[in-house]
Order: sequence, then structure tokens, then C-alpha cells
Amino acid sequence: MAEQWKDDRPIYLQLKDEILMMIMDGVLAEGDALPSVRKVAVEYQINPITASKAYADLVDEGLVEKRRGLGMFILEGARKNLLMTKQKTFLEVEWPKIVEQITRLGLDVSELLKPSMQNKKH
Repeated sequence: MAEQWKDDRPIYLQLKDEILMMIMDGVLAEGDALPSVRKVAVEYQINPITASKAYADLVDEGLVEKRRGLGMFILEGARKNLLMTKQKTFLEVEWPKIVEQITRLGLDVSELLKPSMQNKKH
């Protein structure tokens, strides 16, 4: 998880995003327990309320469940649902902006997608 927090966003959102990335990358798998709020707070020197708020957001989004007396666990299907949501957002929000910028710069999308273009150094 991130050890340095940026000032541009609340820490709980940065912590949440870090956990989301770990789920998408498979570092945290379905059924895995998340570290306790206390452990995260101590390890990253943040307020336990901040860590708790990040976890609450994950519960609200249906990616994590709280098991009384046991902790927080990643739900079955969390990675698939997360990827679908992120893909939809990318295609509907981010990609059109990227295409607009590509067009504005007079670049050819098909050329950008060629493997040889990705290996060129500037």
C-alpha cells in the first residue's frame, strides 16, 4: 500500500484506491481478509477513522464484507465487478477525452496502437 499520501485527495480515498488496485492486480484475492483497521492505521501512520472510512466505502460498493468478530473480507466476484465498472468508466469517460486529444494533435490512432510505436524512445 502507498506509504506517502498526496495532498490533492483525502487519504481515505487514496487508501481505498490502493486497495482497489490490489484487487484488480490480483494481489488481494476474493475471500482474502483485509488487514485490520488498527494495523493499517499504525503501519501507515493514519487515523483509524480514516482507514475505517476507506473500508466502509469498499463495503458500500459491494466489494468487501464485514464479518463480525473476524474482520473485512473481499467478496466473491469483487474483482470481476470492479473490472467491469472500471472498464465502463474508462470507455465512457476517459477514452473519449483521449481520442479527442489524439485527434487534436493530428495523431493516427492505428499508428499509436502498433507495437513498434510503444517501444520508441523520445
